[in-house]
Amino acid sequence: MCLFAKWCELGKNVSLSIGSKGCTYFHCDITDEAQVISLVNSIVETYGQLDIMFSNAGIISKSKQNVINLDMDQFDRVFAVNVRGMAACVKHAARVMVEKQVKGTIICTSSVAGRIGITELTDYGMSKHAVVGLMKSASKQLGQYGIRVNCVSPYAVATALMSNMLEKDRTEVEKIYQPRTCLKDAVLNVEDVAEAVLFLACGESGCITGHDLVIDGGFSL
Repeated sequence: MCLFAKWCELGKNVSLSIGSKGCTYFHCDITDEAQVISLVNSIVETYGQLDIMFSNAGIISKSKQNVINLDMDQFDRVFAVNVRGMAACVKHAARVMVEKQVKGTIICTSSVAGRIGITELTDYGMSKHAVVGLMKSASKQLGQYGIRVNCVSPYAVATALMSNMLEKDRTEVEKIYQPRTCLKDAVLNVEDVAEAVLFLACGESGCITGHDLVIDGGFSL
């Protein structure tokens, strides 16, 4: 089974484990705006309204992508997902929230690479800077509707995607990146990011908008 098919199967299994009344799996290629529209509209049709959009999709190039060796085809693919796709998700989430008069929350995944310069993966770093810019503009424009827009910006997390890219298991990935933080014994994991997203999604962060929440164990200091 290819990795893509495996992830689709995992998504369906998660949905089944939660139950059809509380969760629906919907495959969506966010580089295709029509699919994003279909996804958002299906949520409104199923649940009546959209309260929270967490746009977490992101990819990196296969090569190092140093400035003087930029593969522009890979560059275009990264921007299609990380920037154009993210913009489509924010756009259509905001659209239905405004239409339904929902004071919702939109959260985007950026990265510490969107705050600093990096020695490789130039296109990825550029794309994450763009996500932060999108978030700031959207928060300014949508505040009049009571819609909050924020980012989470993690450091490297040993996800299946990261492990697959580096061809290393989770423990090996953590050993690479953990020493680069300044917080003793801190190992960033998906639960840390999830908790940050939940905070930005709930009422406890009701006055927070236009914020880029960094989760990096002090790496970017």
